[in-house]
Amino acid sequence: MDKLKKFFLRKDVVFTMQRYGIDALGAMAQGLFCTLLVGTILNTIGQQFGIAFLNQVIVTIGSGEGAASYTIGGLASAMVGPGIAIAIGFALHCPPMVLFSLIPVGFAANAMGGAGGPLSVYFVAIVAAECGKLVSKETRVDILVTPIVTILAGIGFAWLVAAPIGAAAAAVGDFVKWATVLQPFFMGILVSVVIGVALTLPISSAAICAALGLTGLAGGAAVAGCCAQMVGFAVMSFRENRWGGLVAQGVGTSMLQMPNIVKNPRIWIPPTLASAITGPLATCLFHLEMNGAAVSSGMGTCGFVGQIGVYTGWVNDIAAGVKTGITAMDWIGLVLICFVLPAVLSTIFCQILRKWGWIQENDLKLDL
Repeated sequence: MDKLKKFFLRKDVVFTMQRYGIDALGAMAQGLFCTLLVGTILNTIGQQFGIAFLNQVIVTIGSGEGAASYTIGGLASAMVGPGIAIAIGFALHCPPMVLFSLIPVGFAANAMGGAGGPLSVYFVAIVAAECGKLVSKETRVDILVTPIVTILAGIGFAWLVAAPIGAAAAAVGDFVKWATVLQPFFMGILVSVVIGVALTLPISSAAICAALGLTGLAGGAAVAGCCAQMVGFAVMSFRENRWGGLVAQGVGTSMLQMPNIVKNPRIWIPPTLASAITGPLATCLFHLEMNGAAVSSGMGTCGFVGQIGVYTGWVNDIAAGVKTGITAMDWIGLVLICFVLPAVLSTIFCQILRKWGWIQENDLKLDL
């Protein structure tokens, strides 16, 4: 047993929540962002501004009725499986031969996983990466053994679990969306608070939303919760962090506050209360829906991806004939839910807690 532990340690195969629950999940979100999300944004820009080279087909695979044509954005989106797999492999410190072998593994797992493809890739890529690491440089024919083991282990595991994982993830996502439509007030609060908290925690809210396919009203509530955390922390900590902190948290990530939250968990109350208010307002009053890429539901105001996702959804709905046009109420709802209300509500709640002595001076100070 000791020899096995030493072998695993030498191979950097470490079974910890930090490695798989935080590092790998965060990498999954980055892989999603660089493929599916960027591809969706490029397609939207091309369609809305009539940019020819973004709308032009650059690759056609197959022929006849089964042919698939891709624009630049479409091709980027189609690479979501390999993108996630490589990102996870990088986070798990895979050597080059293992890392590159994850490309076909990710593609296969995403395809086999169906609607829950990203979550399937997450599990399959971890198994394939760790198997590849265990055999890497252990033989004289490493150039053959490492990629073969990585690919066979990954695709074999995907063949066993990808479809069930995908079906389970899709079922959970469908249930959340159904429950949100059925009970928009209570589910608006629940989804907004939970996804918002996940965004600030050192895990990936974007990956969670993508894995569950969180769109529609539930996606709108998720956007509200994420924006409440990011904008809330950015504005209520302005006196300590000034403009640098405003941009870093408001357009970057509220995760920067985690060290301060550990020191004083009460600073988390204002943006969380704000999300509990903006969530049901999004679902019940403004009927804010995220019908763009599901990963956008968990991005909040990070690079304004959440807002771009909502706008992309509007465009898609108009193209599908589901929506007649973008109304003034749509824009008002988006601005209020994503920016104005989180800023106002978080500031008010923060001031109350400062008067009570629950939040002290510099409790929100960032080391920027």
